Amino acid sequence: MSTRDQIPDRHLRVGVVGVGQRADMAALVNRSGAARIVSCADPDPRGREDARRLFGADVVVHDRYERMLDDELDAVFVLTPDHLHTEPALCFLAAGVAVFVEKPLTITVADCDALLMAAFRSRTRLYVGHNLRHLPVLRRMRELIDDGAVGRVRAVWCRHFVGHGGDFYFKDWHAQRANTTGLLLQKGAHDLDVVHWLAGGFSRNVVAQGALAVYGDNPRRATQETVPPGQRMPDWFDPEVWPPSALRDLNPVVDVEDISMMLARLDNGVLASYQQCHFTPDYWRNYTVIGDEGRLENFGDGIDGDAARVDVWNRRRSGYRADADLSVPVVASDEETHGGADRALVEEFLRFAAAGGPTETSPVAAREAVAAAVAATTSLRSGSTPVDVPPLDPAIVRHFAEHQPAEGADGSGPQPR
Repeated sequence: MSTRDQIPDRHLRVGVVGVGQRADMAALVNRSGAARIVSCADPDPRGREDARRLFGADVVVHDRYERMLDDELDAVFVLTPDHLHTEPALCFLAAGVAVFVEKPLTITVADCDALLMAAFRSRTRLYVGHNLRHLPVLRRMRELIDDGAVGRVRAVWCRHFVGHGGDFYFKDWHAQRANTTGLLLQKGAHDLDVVHWLAGGFSRNVVAQGALAVYGDNPRRATQETVPPGQRMPDWFDPEVWPPSALRDLNPVVDVEDISMMLARLDNGVLASYQQCHFTPDYWRNYTVIGDEGRLENFGDGIDGDAARVDVWNRRRSGYRADADLSVPVVASDEETHGGADRALVEEFLRFAAAGGPTETSPVAAREAVAAAVAATTSLRSGSTPVDVPPLDPAIVRHFAEHQPAEGADGSGPQPR
């Protein structure tokens, strides 16, 4: 069923707070045939200029998001830098406007819980942009798990090779703990949500190690005086600059780790591991799911339109076998961002904002990804001490299970067989 079939005849009036790196995703709203971007806010003149370029000359543009409350909005996208998610999201939830918050939900557990509580008290619809749940290769992995391809899930591993990490995360606000808590959260919350989703549970105890191993020694730092105002990552990205030590104009402050490794025990007994490195020559994610009757993993992730596949092994032999027992090709669109996942994400939010109902993403799961990442970051910065992940208020969990049910009653996804 199309988005148009699921929402009222009147176009939804949608706003955007923060017209920056992810604003292209919001531009998909005007292509849906069901909604229009009518209002935007950004304190940066470049953001306000981009709003008119992306959404049309008729869009109302403000320098402060509070002024958008007068624009009769049905829904709003909060696409600000991560540390600025909380206040605008709280503002629009209190006003009864359905809210899309870009992932990660926030950079602290307290702010996550405040947003979920605000949605609970106001009964306003809250949605989090974990687009990887719509990525074709990961959806195929979910289907194989549901079909029993590896039996009962007992472990999930993820390796994230962030080949453009220096350009993407160490030349702007991402490089500072004050803005992200750390890249294990900022980048890792996306992967941890998928790990939880594939495993059917949430992390409850974690331990981690990490280091600022490469970019911390790079002396080529920008200064506050030489950083051009309004610049964004594509303005400086050059894939030919290699190795990472050759990068120039790193952020004046770099205090986040560029390599992190964590282990987790989930509430259903599944064990998980996550490794993230920002100075590899390749850029992709590899997930491995191990069950009591086999294992599966992806080769390629299809994010940039490249073909990917999921291989399954469940016959015992000695040595590595490139000829898997089952190999499932996954072809992602090269015409849409993130293999079509962003389009599916936007369409789901528009339908949810208008009519409610189940969603593939989950605010509860988004909070749990942040909570696991915060605990892991605490562990790696305190001598790898094991850290427990605080559970969410059961009343909040029940609220979202009833009003925004995912396949798992707790919002995590499939339950291990």
